[in-house]
Amino acid sequence: MNADLIHWGVTGAAALGAGVLNAIAGGGSFLTFPALVFAGVPVLQANATSAMAVSPGYLGSVLGFKEEIRSLPRREVWTGVIISGLGGLIGAALLMLTPAKLFSGLVPWLLLVATVLFWIGPSIARFSQNSQLERARIPGLLLVSIYGGYFNGGLGILLMALYTLTGLHHLHSVNALKNLNSFVLSLLSVAAFALAGAIVWPQAIWMMTLATLGGWLGARWAKRLPMTYVRALVLLTGGVMTVVFFVRH
Repeated sequence: MNADLIHWGVTGAAALGAGVLNAIAGGGSFLTFPALVFAGVPVLQANATSAMAVSPGYLGSVLGFKEEIRSLPRREVWTGVIISGLGGLIGAALLMLTPAKLFSGLVPWLLLVATVLFWIGPSIARFSQNSQLERARIPGLLLVSIYGGYFNGGLGILLMALYTLTGLHHLHSVNALKNLNSFVLSLLSVAAFALAGAIVWPQAIWMMTLATLGGWLGARWAKRLPMTYVRALVLLTGGVMTVVFFVRH
């Protein structure tokens, strides 16, 4: 089989799966970023293109959770949108200032951190269900958004952990805010990547289309699928990708 055809198939399947995962639990970049590297895209450009590929999937997820978003306090929603957008731009600027060789060395560690946080997130939340932590939500959102603008891997995981730790315990509301803020910060960060010439456009457009479909499907399935199975799949994917990138490095 033609190698180019294999690359298009792998990146397309990864984008569809990423859209579904991001809508349900996060971790979609564990699929798209390695798929782009497998297809021969340099790591820095792969990271930027991966961020662009999954960003429309967040929009599909937002549409799937539109009723939950409407039920939230408007001030909280808009504050989150502004903070996440600002953080995304800061993170994108930091990525563009990072030498490609340095970023390549950071990738396995970033994947490891994201996977571990996804693994221990629920345990932390169980021991930290204190509404007094709500005041930490805004600075926490800024820091997570900067991370998301820099390296999209594990973004949804961190946002879900942040909202749970700071007193928001309704799963659908957490998912709704996670998807909305992920979409906003990804949209602005990928705009910065595009202006900097870091996007590989043929793969980006192909993967954006399938990630959007995956996000819409994931939002519908999020209210039906057992989270235990979804979390196990994300952890397995993150663990395997972390090992692979450590070996490659």
